[in-house]
Amino acid sequence: MDQARSKLSRRQVFAGAGTAGALAAAAAVLPRAAQEPQQAQAPQQPAPERGGGYQETQRVLQYYQTARL
Repeated sequence: MDQARSKLSRRQVFAGAGTAGALAAAAAVLPRAAQEPQQAQAPQQPAPERGGGYQETQRVLQYYQTARL
């Protein structure tokens, strides 16, 4: 009867399932990690001569539009 059973033990099955899950998680994360440095490179504006200050960027204008509601 023992010979008719598969030679896989419960420990081996769970180890295989854990390994497959870890590989799937790594495969899902790696393509995004490769794209992030490309998106992070935004054109930088030169610094103002007299220091920082308020700048009306597209994001600021969008915030003001949503804040009016």
